[in-house]
Amino acid sequence: MLILTHGFLVYIPYMNQIIVATFYQFTHFGNPGKLCGEVQANLSSYNLTGTVLIAGEGINGTLAGSRTNVDNALEVLRTLPNCRHLLHKESPAKNMPFHRLKIRLKKEIIAMKISDVDPIARVGTYVSPENWNSLITDAETILIDTRNDFEVKIGSFEGAVNPGTANFSEIPHWLDKHHTALEKKKVAMFCTGGIRCEKATSYLKGLGLTNVFHLKGGILNYLEKIPKTESLWQGECFVF
Repeated sequence: MLILTHGFLVYIPYMNQIIVATFYQFTHFGNPGKLCGEVQANLSSYNLTGTVLIAGEGINGTLAGSRTNVDNALEVLRTLPNCRHLLHKESPAKNMPFHRLKIRLKKEIIAMKISDVDPIARVGTYVSPENWNSLITDAETILIDTRNDFEVKIGSFEGAVNPGTANFSEIPHWLDKHHTALEKKKVAMFCTGGIRCEKATSYLKGLGLTNVFHLKGGILNYLEKIPKTESLWQGECFVF
């Protein structure tokens, strides 16, 4: 907030500001059902809202609350198996964006509906935001937006292919259909925060393609790191 003092406007951080944290981690959980109960018990005392999805392939979620409570929750999540380096993105909010806290057991943390896709065993090459422009302006690169059609129409990278999907589970069919054309090129994929393109590149690697890349941290990381004067992003980025 802004406070007028001695004739000057001074910015004072709003102490009760709500923090919204999004995160995901592909990892192998041997007993995801048990973890759901443990996470529910550990997070229920922190006055948080949002949803956490847990599956055999990892964890994905969004939590909202005070700075202290969100930090405490992330500490708890980083004690889960192979989640010590769990990364998150955060943004401020004036009001709680969710009604309650939900911990859900799922078959997948991002639904592709293909049983043998494993981003832990195989995944495309991560490309930092700083190196992304060079890759996607290469004439040998096919750039694919793995988000849903309505998201793509709001904004995307210049020259990106829109598969025209209504949901992420349609991506495998589109990739199968264009497999022959893709295997002759470098394939660069991106999505909002990284989770969808990470799984999509794993699927392509499973089809035998080798020159597969994806934007590390997704569009949000790119927009945060790359100055507007250098950005190849056009339009807006839809965030749920």
